[in-house]
Amino acid sequence: MKKKILAALTAGFIAFGTFGAVDAMPRDQIAKIQVKKAADFKYWTKNSVANRKLVAYVEDVTNKKSKNFIPVEDRLAVFDMDGTFIGETMPCYFEWMLYLDRALHDPNFTPNKEDLAYAKMVDAEIRAGHFMTGKFPKGIDLGEAKSQQSVFSGMTPKDYEAYVKKFMEKPVEGLTNLKWGEVFYLPMVEVIKYLQANDFKVYIVTGSDRPAMRVMASEILKIPYDNVIGTNPEIKAAHQGEISADDYAYKHDDYLIRGQLTQKNLKMNKVVAIEHEIGKQPVLAFGNSGGDTSMLNYAITGNKYKSLAFFVICDDTEREFGNVDKANKSIKLADQNGWIKISMKNDFKTIYGDKVKREMNS
Repeated sequence: MKKKILAALTAGFIAFGTFGAVDAMPRDQIAKIQVKKAADFKYWTKNSVANRKLVAYVEDVTNKKSKNFIPVEDRLAVFDMDGTFIGETMPCYFEWMLYLDRALHDPNFTPNKEDLAYAKMVDAEIRAGHFMTGKFPKGIDLGEAKSQQSVFSGMTPKDYEAYVKKFMEKPVEGLTNLKWGEVFYLPMVEVIKYLQANDFKVYIVTGSDRPAMRVMASEILKIPYDNVIGTNPEIKAAHQGEISADDYAYKHDDYLIRGQLTQKNLKMNKVVAIEHEIGKQPVLAFGNSGGDTSMLNYAITGNKYKSLAFFVICDDTEREFGNVDKANKSIKLADQNGWIKISMKNDFKTIYGDKVKREMNS
């Protein structure tokens, strides 16, 4: 009997140790998060004003007896991605770090001189802390987007998906025990799950590469591929060459490959994409930067339904890499536009899980 008890205790300690070693919430567990009602939220602080306003809104517009009732077909919510529900400061955007991984660290790929030089410049700017302080050189967003598409040009969609999945297994920088595929803000995952449970159709509207974000977020958040709107790479047939798509016929021995940058899905382009791909005005919008201004204002301006916009503030400098100056500017921007502020510092009980910590030298 004593041996059985000892064995059980040993197994328990082993299991506990294994859990402790994981630390961050793995993707399969993130996918299982369920929030149907207010009492189900676990990762928001008890007195969060933003959370209370969201719950009050959802309870109101889903109540058939309310004057603010919204039919199911018009319950549309749009979310920016980087910095809104996934981390973007370890030390930069998911897609930028994916780009640098390809251009600078992939032993099976040799970039051209222009892309290599640009990737080194982007990396140096990030390492100098200029992303965190907002001191990136003017035009770097578009330049990076062009070079990013260039280094993946010629890759098939299937091979690109495999590359993204492999990158997602790599650890982030500056936070312990966290892989790139796990960098979801758990409180914001709860928001998405809560909306879905109340018959909202959730869309991701991001400036990041659309195929990459589909791999990163679609399955884990139960968001269909066609509900992910982002920057589209040029897609070509393998034998198309420089022939226009208008003049080229797909052949029996063709297959699809990635091409160059088409248009970066930022600022007003997000609104245009929403109109083109959804065809309806959303009633909820979530963002975190000035690049989301148009999308957030579009949701709450002239809407026939009661609508709200939420703005995630990067003010947590202990559990994450927040920036006080940027946070203060974000607060001012939110107040000017009538958006509800979400403080990562004050509203999030946890961000990635309590076991994820800032490294001592970061």
